[in-house]
Amino acid sequence: MAPSTVFLEPDNLLTPKEKNKLRKPVVEKMRRDRINSSIEQLKLLLEKEFQRHQPNSKLEKADILEMTVSYLKQQSQLQMKRSLHKSSQFDYREGYSRCLQEAFYFLSLHKVRTETQTKLLSHFQK
Repeated sequence: MAPSTVFLEPDNLLTPKEKNKLRKPVVEKMRRDRINSSIEQLKLLLEKEFQRHQPNSKLEKADILEMTVSYLKQQSQLQMKRSLHKSSQFDYREGYSRCLQEAFYFLSLHKVRTETQTKLLSHFQK
């Protein structure tokens, strides 16, 4: 783009439409710069992931965005599996604890403590 000499009039002499016309390219450039900066940050953050999928290739912006979306979906699915697994473990522990309480209650109702009851209580406490 060739440099041009533009005589800028004071702001009070420009109409709102003219002000917007002057401001629009600057705002658009700032928007593009923000987008490019964010894409570059994504590229740096996920560099290892990109190298795993497409080693030795120059990635276009669209490639970076697509691979980022794919990576985030994958991470989301892994997190859901982990939380489901943790939930299952919690449910198991809670069920075991409740069963243990019921067993202790049942055994406490019987006054006579046999060797089997003692061994059973000792086993549960482990």
